[in-house]
Amino acid sequence: MNNHLIFQKIIKREISSNILYQDQIVTAFEDINPKAPIHILIVPNDFIKTANDINQKNQNIIAHMFCIAIKMAKEKKISKDGYKIIINCNKNGGQEINYLHMHLLGGIKLKTLY
Repeated sequence: MNNHLIFQKIIKREISSNILYQDQIVTAFEDINPKAPIHILIVPNDFIKTANDINQKNQNIIAHMFCIAIKMAKEKKISKDGYKIIINCNKNGGQEINYLHMHLLGGIKLKTLY
C-alpha cells in the first residue's frame, strides 16, 4: 500500500482520526505518534508529494497551511510560549509519509537540531 493513502483516507474520513480542522484546502488532525504534548499534522486536501513539488500553481496552499497552523497554536494556547512548524522533505529530511504535511509541535520546551 502506498503510504500516502493514509492521509487521503483521513481527509475523506474513511478511517478514524481526531480531526481538529478541515476546510476545502487543508485538514488538520492529531498525530497518532506525538513527539510533543501538542503534535498536529496539517495536510493539503489535494495530493502534493513533497516540498519539492510546491510550485506557482499550488503555492497558496502552503500559505494556508501556515495560517491554519497559527490558528491551531492559538486554539491550543501554545502561541505565547512558542511552538515549531516543521516540513520534512524526502527520506534524508525525515519525511516518512510521501504526502506533503506540516507538523505543529508545542506544549513543552523543544530542542533545536543545530
